[in-house]
Amino acid sequence: MSRTRWLFAGQLGPGFDDGGRVLLVEARSVFARRPMHRAKAHLILSALRHRAAALGERAEFHQVERYAEVVDGRDDLEVIDPTSWAARRFVRRRGIDVLPSRGFVTSEADFAAWADHATGRGKRLLLEDFYRSVRERTGILMRGDQPEGGRWNYDADNRNPPPKGAARLGLPDPWWPTEDAIDDEVRADLDRWQRDGLVQLVGDDGPRRFAATRAEAEHALADFLESRLGDFGTFEDAMLGGDWTMAHSLLSAPMNLGLLDPLEVVDAAVAEFHAGRAPLAGVEGFTRQIIGWRDYVWHLYWYLGEGYRTGTNALGAHTPLPPAFRELDPSLVESNCLRETIDGMRRHGWAHHIQRLMVLGNWALQHGYDPVALNDWFVDMFVDGTPWVMPANVIGMSQHADGGVVATKPYAAGGAYIDRMSDYCSGCAFDPKVRLGENACPFTAGYWAFLDRVEPRIRGNHRMAQPLAGLRRLADREAVVDQERHRERW
Repeated sequence: MSRTRWLFAGQLGPGFDDGGRVLLVEARSVFARRPMHRAKAHLILSALRHRAAALGERAEFHQVERYAEVVDGRDDLEVIDPTSWAARRFVRRRGIDVLPSRGFVTSEADFAAWADHATGRGKRLLLEDFYRSVRERTGILMRGDQPEGGRWNYDADNRNPPPKGAARLGLPDPWWPTEDAIDDEVRADLDRWQRDGLVQLVGDDGPRRFAATRAEAEHALADFLESRLGDFGTFEDAMLGGDWTMAHSLLSAPMNLGLLDPLEVVDAAVAEFHAGRAPLAGVEGFTRQIIGWRDYVWHLYWYLGEGYRTGTNALGAHTPLPPAFRELDPSLVESNCLRETIDGMRRHGWAHHIQRLMVLGNWALQHGYDPVALNDWFVDMFVDGTPWVMPANVIGMSQHADGGVVATKPYAAGGAYIDRMSDYCSGCAFDPKVRLGENACPFTAGYWAFLDRVEPRIRGNHRMAQPLAGLRRLADREAVVDQERHRERW
């Protein structure tokens, strides 16, 4: 019997379509589980509907409340293994034929073998070790058995602050997709669903900035290679209040929709290096983000198990998310870095990785926000947020809630880091050099208050020995801790 392939919303590119019948299901319940950024809901719906239109008669497209309305009772379906624990349970309970997952550089079996070998030798599952193994296996940026340029990692060349006095990097605006009748239909449906109380949407309404079709994704990739890859590495950690895209690719969303294959993206970037149009340091950094970190967090999602997201809270963090986060309301925030980042999220459903880690994540870490709630917020509020991408990033890297499985120490920092890597501190109501008083920086003072709170839990971490020694020498420790305990302005 010929099979109909059910494609999920993360499987919409040509790499998931082998030419047969295709089932696409738009289930409204997916958008009603928790509040969701409107830009994310719009992007997913637009991508599904555009794919159905492109496939034409080859596609069977349903718009229903729940998946079960379409797939229960059918015996003709097959799926490429979906991208969440819940979806995998759903298809297996119904006996649907399951094909191996696609869209990543390393298979789940190969990662499990690598991880078992590493842990069997008493080693941690380090990104750098995994990344090198992928480079060696694929030959990407390799000269024989040696890395291109003689170094595996060019991080030291990729951490420049923004140019002094610059409001923007001065790069051309990214290529933006043009909305069409399908987007108009999506917008009308979201308006109606929200008006009828069927969904809760947060954030601004368009225009759509991220690729929803294969053709759009190809345009976005080509534009990045031509106009921003050359500056990506140099400024990948930099932040400017007037430049929300900087030199970033904006390709995470179309890759997570399956519209671009990670290998084609990396191969295209590496070709720019070999053609002399992009520097090695930047291309290596971009490559590491995709075949290294992106694959790494995907595989950790499966390898660490479904309980990883909720099973640990190593720093005892239980504070609920504040309204400024839940509602993406920058008017509730005074500090420039947080206000600018939350405002960018409100407008676009996106922020780059340093804003996520060292502004949003750093703030949440310092203030003990509940890591599970924070993880779900990252999934729901970012256009590229998926259940698989966030746990290692949030529970592990950002919040250290796993006690050190992903990161060797908590990623906490004071205002000095943000001051060095951005223009946010200029004109801010708070001074990054001040930890006590009316203009004390919430990040600088919050850093010391955080160390005071978690000291008993991290005392055994040798990488925290120096910060904790500094805490013990702090003459105004009690005053700073008390100030932050009662802080109302941030």
